[in-house]
Amino acid sequence: MSSGSQGVVKAEVRLKWDPSPWDRPPHHLDIIATTYSADAPYGRPVYVVHFDSRSPDGTINMSRHSQTGQGLGYVEAMTLELDRLASSFARVVVGVAIHQNSGPKTFGDLSNAGVLVVEGYRELLKDDFAQLAGFTATTVAEFIRDTSGAWEFHECIRGFDSDPVLFTAEMGSIPQP
Repeated sequence: MSSGSQGVVKAEVRLKWDPSPWDRPPHHLDIIATTYSADAPYGRPVYVVHFDSRSPDGTINMSRHSQTGQGLGYVEAMTLELDRLASSFARVVVGVAIHQNSGPKTFGDLSNAGVLVVEGYRELLKDDFAQLAGFTATTVAEFIRDTSGAWEFHECIRGFDSDPVLFTAEMGSIPQP
């Protein structure tokens, strides 16, 4: 799926979740993006972008970050300026991971969680993680550069049972049947 002949130019990934109950440790989720080279689109990521980093060229960055969720809509956002990425990049995968520093948590432990991927005012993906209740991380979107150089969007909801560090190494792998 793309947004026309020029493909997806600039996308934003937004994340929401309600705070944990007052007597429980906070839920902390993160949007994570991994980039892959044209030489190895399913190999190791060239770089990883998350809450305390941005891409070296500034094309992928966090514009909002929350450590607790607010229950007030989308509280975390990552912007991907795909049209500015160097031609050496062929693929970008975006995912969401739950921090596990206060004990095991899965998407089933969260309330009112969701992800929204937009290009301008056009909604590319909206998901509430309901099918991921037993997982601790998920990919949500994949952007692939086609032969013309345009970026195509692909929905990529795939659950993982790993912590955020391990997830960054796994999230770009080829799905196994």
